[in-house]
Amino acid sequence: MAKLPLPPGSVIGVLGGGQLGRMLALAAARLGFDAAILEPEPDSPAARVAAHSIIGAYDDPAALAELAKVASVVTYEFENVPAAAVARLVEMGVEVAPGARALAVAQDRFEEKTFLNASHAPTVAFAAADTPEEARDAVARIGAPALMKTRREGYDGKGQRWVEHAADAARVFAELGSVPVIVEAPAEFVRELSVIAARGRDGAVAVYPLAENHHENGILRRSLAPASAAPALTDQAERIAARVLKGLDYVGVIGIELFELKDGRLLVNEIAPRVHNTGHWTQDGCEVDQFEQHVRAVAGWPLGPTAAVARVEMLNLLGDEADGWLRLAHEPETRIHLYGKREAKPGRKMGHVNKVKPLR
Repeated sequence: MAKLPLPPGSVIGVLGGGQLGRMLALAAARLGFDAAILEPEPDSPAARVAAHSIIGAYDDPAALAELAKVASVVTYEFENVPAAAVARLVEMGVEVAPGARALAVAQDRFEEKTFLNASHAPTVAFAAADTPEEARDAVARIGAPALMKTRREGYDGKGQRWVEHAADAARVFAELGSVPVIVEAPAEFVRELSVIAARGRDGAVAVYPLAENHHENGILRRSLAPASAAPALTDQAERIAARVLKGLDYVGVIGIELFELKDGRLLVNEIAPRVHNTGHWTQDGCEVDQFEQHVRAVAGWPLGPTAAVARVEMLNLLGDEADGWLRLAHEPETRIHLYGKREAKPGRKMGHVNKVKPLR
């Protein structure tokens, strides 16, 4: 196992070569670390800024052995990394953070909400279903309309459908692939918020200011941070974050998506055991951004300060919107973060911009 805290010059492994891996590698470099990226696709955005690139499936024994040989610790940029890959790395004596518990919980929406409720982090009512009949019964119990989601995988609005009547449940179940699902009650919320939080290896917790998020077609379009929020709401979010982090014995940065109800209560929508799109504003709005914070945590360093130094509107650049880089570069308040993806597709996240304004 690695000797912690890791000294500069050590190698941090990252499972995943997308934009989050890229920004983690850049943050690691600022602190004097090298990054080793394991990614199935050649020429990935993260690999092009990392010291080491390993091309292979996440569960390929040879690729994992190569990663274990060079990396002192390993983290991941997305939660659908095969659990077997993490188990294999641990068997080889590699420290992986966040740990297998966080990965297992986040990979199954039913397990996730069950864990959250057990940790006194409230959610909407929910029920699991493995067959068309169970799906129909679940919708009848929860009440229609209800949201049906696949228990595993699915992101940016994929893998989910609304069920308007219990009689429609079997059809929707089939449309989702006849795989295990979770049925959720709708949340009567006034806005969507998120909190980015971190926990160090010593158990210290650091929480960023709340962000207010706006989605289009199931994809995050923009985040405004720090969100306008009463102290009681902020305290509630921080308590939820602390409970989740402790319950998972977590190390690293986590994103927690929240619904704010009319009465001021917060419900947890979902958690992401990694750096998160709604935390991109911290790159230009906080003393230490979420990517450096994650590197600090997994490396065993002290967590950095999370105070906001500016007000930020983060906008995702989707598809060919990134082609407007020159116009954006003329805007003095705009900070551009492009991901280096080779091909723009409709709805694909090609980058983001942070529009920075003074705190008032």
